[in-house]
Amino acid sequence: MKRPHGVVLLAGPSGSGKSYIAQRTGLPVLCLDDFYKNGDDPTLPRRGDQVDWESPLSWDAGAAVDTIARLLRDGKAEVPVYAIGADRRVDTRVLDLAGSPLFVAEGIFAAEIVAECRRRGLLAGAYALRRPRGATFLRRLRRDLAEQRKAPGVLLRRGLTLLRAEPAVLRRQAGLGAQPARGGEIVRRVTELLARHPHLP
Repeated sequence: MKRPHGVVLLAGPSGSGKSYIAQRTGLPVLCLDDFYKNGDDPTLPRRGDQVDWESPLSWDAGAAVDTIARLLRDGKAEVPVYAIGADRRVDTRVLDLAGSPLFVAEGIFAAEIVAECRRRGLLAGAYALRRPRGATFLRRLRRDLAEQRKAPGVLLRRGLTLLRAEPAVLRRQAGLGAQPARGGEIVRRVTELLARHPHLP
């Protein structure tokens, strides 16, 4: 069996629906948020007396890229399972691409590794999910409350901060090489990429 051909990186603001769009492509999905650092990691960036979880420095980019490379080399890899509420990795699992020529790696910091994935010959495409800010705010708040990620007051304050920061987040992700696009457009483009690399019999 031939090796997979590449990774499609999917960035976008927190709560914008990246996981949903990744699943809609029908491809295997690597959740890049599982590469957050543990809450007691001394290298975590801080804002005052709080960990700055919105900073890319709170995330292990090197481990993420190495895992992508392993998936493209071997077709499967052991990946971490991260519990946001506990601020740490709690388990591992095996992600098997099952012969798929492409897979999606999605997460708020996906754009941070566009250049490195391109340099290492791993990249098939890179997109930043763009949708109305109000819709993203409500979607994120519902998700975070349902998953009890933090106390409700913390989630509301964080949500308002992210709402204001969203345009800057998308500008940064675009500057790093992730092309802004709506969900349906991303699915269509991934389908076109897949047509160039059909599944192997």
